[in-house]
Amino acid sequence: MSRIREAQHRSVTYFEDAPCYAKEELVRLHGLRRRVLEEKDEKKAEELLAEFESAMDQLQKLPDAPERVYLWEEGNMPSSGKYLENPDAWYNHDPEFRPYLYEFLLPEDVTPKGALILCAGGDHGDCVLHEAYQSCLDFHELGYQCFMLLNRTNRMPYTGQECGADAARAIRMIRKHAADYRIREDQVAFAGFSNGGLTGEECIRYYSGAQKVTDHFPDYRPDELDQYPGAPDAFVCVYGPRWAGTEIDYTKVVYPPVLFAVGMEDSALDNLHWTYRDLLAHGVRAEVHTFTGVPHGQAGVSILGNYEYPNFELWKPLADAFMQQVYRKKL
Repeated sequence: MSRIREAQHRSVTYFEDAPCYAKEELVRLHGLRRRVLEEKDEKKAEELLAEFESAMDQLQKLPDAPERVYLWEEGNMPSSGKYLENPDAWYNHDPEFRPYLYEFLLPEDVTPKGALILCAGGDHGDCVLHEAYQSCLDFHELGYQCFMLLNRTNRMPYTGQECGADAARAIRMIRKHAADYRIREDQVAFAGFSNGGLTGEECIRYYSGAQKVTDHFPDYRPDELDQYPGAPDAFVCVYGPRWAGTEIDYTKVVYPPVLFAVGMEDSALDNLHWTYRDLLAHGVRAEVHTFTGVPHGQAGVSILGNYEYPNFELWKPLADAFMQQVYRKKL
């Protein structure tokens, strides 16, 4: 394994455990990582790599760092069993990875608007810092009990059933503890960014309606959580609609209301055109917002000091209004 790839792989845990570290140190680490990958001059790249490694050496967890909330009991995580090795750290998650959540909970004197699970795109790693972590902070400020999901990512190298099972498990955990979170059981939404949006749909595709984990993983041993619905009550898909032409079996699926947010300079827009028509043809309530001049991957980038596309920030209040409208219709 090259030294650069080894350093990249080492950094994954820091970004995915973002709530445990000082924000400014993670932002610096993110910038160094990108500069290492982009530098063409070999000598300068070596210097940057040394600085990147040194920055990781100096990172210390915060005194009040939160704990991971693991989704599955050891020995009973539904799995295809096909992912057994990670040569040259090609994937961010090694085969022994265990999916987990971080909680962002409101003070007891604040009445929550609902619960929102947020899932970053790509193979996670540094994407988590802006797409999931910063977005959790933003929606927490808007009045939501927020949960940052670190799951087995969609088809990289896991199956859609595996990544969807993790999302469904997180939803079930929150429903079970709805009273503790001071929300109704039918106020659990899922927001996915890019590949995280695909994860959200895989959750709906394989675990909505009457579908069960054992339908896809016969060796799985159901527990108390499996009695709760596994699909979200509202779905926020941020530049992550499914690939054009990808069919799903709507006879088994109960698709919740969905909001799409995508920039007009994003290649995902072509997929959205097809997906939107397909959903409408099957009676799904869908809301679409597009943003002029905005490329892919811009959610939460204010944490990185990027304010180039202020119009895209509007996706957050739009998603807030959308979720509240969905919840009002359930009363």
